[in-house]
Amino acid sequence: MTVEVCFSPALYPFYVSEKSKIAVIVDVFRASTTICKALMEGAAAIIPVASLEKAIELKNRGYFVGAERNVEKCDFADAGNSPFDYFSDKVKGKEIVFTTTNGTRAIELAAGKNNVIIGAFCNISAVVDYCKNAGKDVLVVCAGWNNLFSLEDTIFAGLLVTRLTCSEKFQVCGDSAVAASVLWRHAESDVNAFLRQSEHASRLFSHHLEKDFDFCLTQDIVPVVPFYDKFSQKILV
Repeated sequence: MTVEVCFSPALYPFYVSEKSKIAVIVDVFRASTTICKALMEGAAAIIPVASLEKAIELKNRGYFVGAERNVEKCDFADAGNSPFDYFSDKVKGKEIVFTTTNGTRAIELAAGKNNVIIGAFCNISAVVDYCKNAGKDVLVVCAGWNNLFSLEDTIFAGLLVTRLTCSEKFQVCGDSAVAASVLWRHAESDVNAFLRQSEHASRLFSHHLEKDFDFCLTQDIVPVVPFYDKFSQKILV
């Protein structure tokens, strides 16, 4: 089996094939981390939507809505895109409509022929085990930032590539996967310090979200693998 990395949703059309793969959607800061956290806290499902208009429509129909644009929580929403917005006393048993700047678009793009799961540092070991057991090629889709390359998503992709290829079940496919694994090796000794130089870290810090930054880089604190159910168009566990 192979593992490859798509650095940005804008590049995704070049990775489309007739073959069904495991598409691991990653938006470390913060959508994929927050989705994992909300489901661990007992949310019944996450309903990803790309537009604010759709989120507002569903809010008016009584849904709990998490909505963020450019790091900030949207005024109409019940929650933003912080993992600390989603605790069981607020979300247990609820279906959450969720829209973010980058992550929800990546989910929609990859859902065609692929089995879509959500990956982040917080559930990395669970994602590795899922991919090993699935018996399919893996494509890591980095959400990036407004279609641009992002350091944090690529570092996660490099960790996942490294973990999968160490199992000897997977081979690297393409230069982007090689580059991601090289970046991971450079960052591995102190990921937090390395990623403080990233653009998105600066955005988080300018909004006093240092706590989010630390949470999003902590490995294996959310032992779930969210998957996108195409029939219901919901993210479940």
